[in-house]
Amino acid sequence: MDTGIEKHNVIVIGMDGSESSRRALHWAVAQAKVTGATLEAVMAWAPPFPWGRPPTLPTGPDPEEETRKRLAEEVDSVLGPHGALDVEEIVVRGQPAPALIAASKHADLLVVGSRGHGAFAGTLLGSVSRHCVTNATCPVVVVRHHSPGVH
Repeated sequence: MDTGIEKHNVIVIGMDGSESSRRALHWAVAQAKVTGATLEAVMAWAPPFPWGRPPTLPTGPDPEEETRKRLAEEVDSVLGPHGALDVEEIVVRGQPAPALIAASKHADLLVVGSRGHGAFAGTLLGSVSRHCVTNATCPVVVVRHHSPGVH
C-alpha cells in the first residue's frame, strides 16, 4: 500500500512502562542493530477526564515532563545511560493507540508489547496492540510477554 509518505528505515516502539513494552524495546534494539534502522520510542499521556464535570489538569508536576522522565528511565533501563544505539524519545499528548498509528505513517516498522497496563491483563493481545495491528500503515511486530515457566 502506497501511503505517499517516504520512509527512512525507522523503527517506532510503543512504550508504556510495562514489562511488555521493555521487551518490545529489547527486540527493536536487536532489529536496529541488524538493519541499521533508527529508533523512536513513543510514550503517550492523556489528562484524566472525570465524568460529569469539565476536565481540569491536575495541579503539581507537569504530566508531559513526568512522562518524558518516565520514558527516559525506561529507555535507560534497557540500553543503559550510554547505550550503543541512539533512541529518539517522543512524548505525545493523547491516547496511545492513535499516537502510535500516527507515528506508523513515517515508520518502516512499529513494535509494541502484547499487553500493557490495561484492565484485562490476562488477554493475549491488548487493546493498543490490537488497534496497531489492524490500523498501522507499516508492518507491526507484537512482542509477547513470556509468563514464568512458559517457553
